[in-house]
Amino acid sequence: MATAAIFSSLRRRRSPSLEAFLSPVDLSGITLVQTLASISSEVVSCFTSTRFSFQRRNARSLIRKVEIFVVLFKFLADTRSSSSSSNTTALLCLKELYLLLYRSKILLEYVAQSSKLWLLLQNPSISGYFHDLNQEISTLLDVFPVDDLNLTDDIREQIQLLQRQSLKSRLYIDNNDESLRETFYSFLYTFEKGEIPSPTTLRTFFIDKLGIKDSNSYRTEIEFLEEQIVNHDGDLEPASSVINGFVAITRYSRFLLFGFEDGVEWRIENHHHHHHHPKVEGDTTITSVPKDFVCPISLDLMTDPVIVSTGQTYDRTSIARWIEEGHCTCPKTGQTLVDSRIVPNRALKNLIVQWCTASGVTYESEFITDTTNEGFVSALPTKAAVEANKATVSILIQFLSDGSCEAGQTVAAREIRLLAKTGKDNRAFIAEAGAIPHLRRLLESENAIAQENSVTAMLNLSIYEKNKRRIMEEEDCLESIVSVLASGLTVEAQENAAATLFSLSAVHEYKKGIASVEHCVEALSSLLQNGTPRGKKDAVTALYNLSTHPDNCSRMIQGGGVSSLVVALKNDVVAEEAAGALALLVRQSLGAEAIGKEEAAVTGLMGMMRCGTPRGKENAVAALLELCRSGGAAVAEKVLRAPAIAGLLQTLLFTGTKRARRKAASLARVFQRREHAAMRSGGYGFVGNRDGGGFNTDVSVPMSIYVPVL
Repeated sequence: MATAAIFSSLRRRRSPSLEAFLSPVDLSGITLVQTLASISSEVVSCFTSTRFSFQRRNARSLIRKVEIFVVLFKFLADTRSSSSSSNTTALLCLKELYLLLYRSKILLEYVAQSSKLWLLLQNPSISGYFHDLNQEISTLLDVFPVDDLNLTDDIREQIQLLQRQSLKSRLYIDNNDESLRETFYSFLYTFEKGEIPSPTTLRTFFIDKLGIKDSNSYRTEIEFLEEQIVNHDGDLEPASSVINGFVAITRYSRFLLFGFEDGVEWRIENHHHHHHHPKVEGDTTITSVPKDFVCPISLDLMTDPVIVSTGQTYDRTSIARWIEEGHCTCPKTGQTLVDSRIVPNRALKNLIVQWCTASGVTYESEFITDTTNEGFVSALPTKAAVEANKATVSILIQFLSDGSCEAGQTVAAREIRLLAKTGKDNRAFIAEAGAIPHLRRLLESENAIAQENSVTAMLNLSIYEKNKRRIMEEEDCLESIVSVLASGLTVEAQENAAATLFSLSAVHEYKKGIASVEHCVEALSSLLQNGTPRGKKDAVTALYNLSTHPDNCSRMIQGGGVSSLVVALKNDVVAEEAAGALALLVRQSLGAEAIGKEEAAVTGLMGMMRCGTPRGKENAVAALLELCRSGGAAVAEKVLRAPAIAGLLQTLLFTGTKRARRKAASLARVFQRREHAAMRSGGYGFVGNRDGGGFNTDVSVPMSIYVPVL
């Protein structure tokens, strides 16, 4: 039982070697003894001089036991004792010792490498692991054939002494460590009551007692705790929500006691700049992730695909965040979620793992951005966490408002960015504390990291509905976001600016104001044509939202939105949304005329009908129908001339979605009516259009399509 618990915890940091689980069936005799001597010597040499923060007595006791085994194995190896290989009991005991030594090594590594706060929270459990391991060693020594191995007297005495000591050993939990653990929990209870521990109390606990003596050490502790929440297997103790509270308390203590001490905090990691998405050069994807493997919400490679009640698949952390934010509909279909239960999609996960192996992609790391904090949102906040985060935000706002310290502003923006990812409560009180005006000013920073963190913080804050109004009403805030979109200092800043506009444009009354900002549509169009796959997705969703407002049609045309949407029909990543936006714009005569003038519009929409997604085909046929109705005779002729149109419509009439079948039937009837009218006029082609003009053509296009009644 202890072994399973240890390995479960260790999987969150590093997978144990396979030898830890398997008995060395292919080793025997002197080879097995030499292997045991090597392993035990390695354990002793690695950990004898290690300064353990916790579990010192248990660790030292285990190391002393291993030291005795080193003496035993070296003697057997030097004497090349045949009794160790010929004696069946001895051989079985040695193989069992092989497993126990590996488990000892893993446990000692775990205690040496884990964070202080995590070891403190796990103190009773880890003490139990040491005790269980000691009991198994004691059981093994009871049957160990000491008298059959021709040992020297001193080695025999050491083994027998070890047997007696192991029998007498009891579970040991350090009282001082337990006292510290209780103090840590007391901070949780204090914050839950709406009170804040004194700086002196926090300093004594974190600095004097635990030895967390600088801001960087604090950060390491916080990241380790967050990692446990992200990677838990459903058996995490204490619960994720409780650890969430401890993270919030530690973060508050960090900024209270150290602020942004010189230079340390300015060294912000650049790992979040290296977008772990497939790199692109122009429109060519170097490593293309199959569409079915990409989460529709995060647009990242799914690491833990799950199925919701509508049958759609999402990455667990993304859909958990969606539900946690209060949504009750399926993000992709818009259908109401019958319940919030999610079921692992193990078949898809196996396929993803196989693809990653074949493509040389490191699973769970290469395509994930800020995974720690993305997964961290799944932990529901406790009252203690909320109160501690409020106290932290008040400190961060002070640094944001200090224009004399750019380093402090940058780190404060980053921390607000991360806090705003962890729930609507945080987003609400961050905005209420006055963060938005300070973040707006930081959008104009010439420091790339500061700008990127501020626009990303703005994006995270905008997810909360009430914050959308705050952002829109903040003077020059919208213009600053568009400025970052157009000329941001990093690619991620530009992409997150586009995502912010998409978030804000979810409110209908803001759509016209967003589109009217100078260079907004132009910048989105440029990102759609030249951005990374993620950037294209952010841009096309923003353009789609803006297209739903009828007053934005002229701006979409003037700003190049229509042209970029037509080009996007060729890109599988964004084709569905592009077709949807065109289907909206074509409803207006101005939009229909502009789309009709685009040379690639008809062929692009027909290509979408041929190989697009079900929703994409639906959007494409809807756009073609409106083009034939409102785009003029020339456009209608171009559609009718397409040699594959009859087959595409016939296929869509029987295999498309309900709306797609309805649109395909309407388009087929339009063709039939116009063809019959042209034949009655004495020729082949169309007669008349919405402007009263007409044209003839010497090309006959037979349209024999069965149109069902829908």
